[in-house]
Amino acid sequence: MKKANKTEATTHHDPDMLDEYDFSSGVRGKYARRYAEGTNVVLLSPDVAEVFPDAESVNQALRALAEIIRQQSKKVPA
Repeated sequence: MKKANKTEATTHHDPDMLDEYDFSSGVRGKYARRYAEGTNVVLLSPDVAEVFPDAESVNQALRALAEIIRQQSKKVPA
């Protein structure tokens, strides 16, 4: 298999990459270890995202809901 030389790699144009993007001082794999440890990214539906302006408000709501669930499960006889 033929390796692409540097000029071929730089002339390839990804339609999603704008010409003004400059990664010349970027560090490859800088966050790879952190990413490999796992992420908990959740995509909110637009109508839900309108109610929660930031991550902290989402976390507060989920903590409150979790507490309600804990209290309800204590009331249920085994």
